[in-house]
Amino acid sequence: MGKFVINGGNRLNGTVKISGAKNAAVALLPAVLLSDGVCRIENIPAISDTAMAVSILQSLGADVKYIDKHTVEIDPRRVNSFTVAKELSEKMRASSYFLGALLGRFCHARVAPPGGCDFGVRPIDQHIKGFQALGANVTIESGQVDAKAEHLTGAAVYLDKVSVGATINIMLAAVKARGLTVIDHAAREPHIVDLANFLNSMGAQIMGAGTDVIKIHGVEHLYGVSYSVIPDQIEAGTYMVAAAMTGGCVTIDNVIPKHLESISAKLCEIGAVVEEFDESVKITAPNTVKSGIVNTMPHPGFPTDMQPQITALLSVADGTSFVNENVWDNRFQYVDQLNLMGSDIQVDGKVAIIKGVRNLEGHEVKSTDLRAGAALVIAGLGAKGTTVVDNVKYIERGYENIVEKLTLLGADIKRID
Repeated sequence: MGKFVINGGNRLNGTVKISGAKNAAVALLPAVLLSDGVCRIENIPAISDTAMAVSILQSLGADVKYIDKHTVEIDPRRVNSFTVAKELSEKMRASSYFLGALLGRFCHARVAPPGGCDFGVRPIDQHIKGFQALGANVTIESGQVDAKAEHLTGAAVYLDKVSVGATINIMLAAVKARGLTVIDHAAREPHIVDLANFLNSMGAQIMGAGTDVIKIHGVEHLYGVSYSVIPDQIEAGTYMVAAAMTGGCVTIDNVIPKHLESISAKLCEIGAVVEEFDESVKITAPNTVKSGIVNTMPHPGFPTDMQPQITALLSVADGTSFVNENVWDNRFQYVDQLNLMGSDIQVDGKVAIIKGVRNLEGHEVKSTDLRAGAALVIAGLGAKGTTVVDNVKYIERGYENIVEKLTLLGADIKRID
């Protein structure tokens, strides 16, 4: 297993270019299964999650050709299987999107429950509710979810809670269903809008993506297209927080500033200065940030995927901070690792009470999930001495070339095996 070795204390300065959005790419790749022709997807992040999604497509019979590191052409016309091998689906969280895509294509899908990071229960009851509303019979056999229908028919689906995964899966299943599907209480994240734009460019009729009501008029055919993935708002936010942790000045390039508004606003509240440009933001941070209150919420609120990173930053803030996790049940598992570095964080249910300390100290720590790993890297950048972050496989699921990008900004970080 790989490790990151970080000698902290260097201010981050310079410009970093953001990769394509992981959360968008892992939805767009399964969506290619719905096409009748070749799709070319550009700006795909070169990370393990997208590589796994491509492997699943190949296992189903798709022809895949990499044009370059970030561009892939996929011909789904030879796909002849509706079953994703269990050993593949268990390696990534977004494997569940193959349920909706395969159901939309074959009216039959068999996929094991998703794997990936472990920071809480991952119920798929809202996904199943949507599939059933469209006319599918859903069972769980031998550890796999099996969804099957004679045909899919549009329906009204009200989600009992805002769910990004369920919204995406229902969109994928409904896009070729007969008639109109209405998803009420839908998630509004940027990658949902990106998926809708991708499907619409293929010939779908989806309206309302980015609002809490999405309407989908089913079509018979979708066609091959070329499409570019949006920039990754969470990667961008992570580098913004890293700059704030080190008192640095960093320009975050290749972003959509509107997607970063909740992150930018919170950083400004605690003392940083954020300037927005057409396709970049610049963050200038003080030596010490102020304490604050963070409430994670579905988009456009503060993203749960930025909660560990902002918690790491607030551990060295001036005063006492509170972080309320309103999306996941168990996303503070990493706090014990930060406390090993000298932070003073107490967790009470879904609330973290953070008493800011003057400095963190380098320590050996272990990543427990993707964003927790990013938080430990940020802590190591700001800590005194050497920090060793183990289990970096989690981090590399979602951050392309993180060592190289941080090194270019002035960090002293290397990867060892």
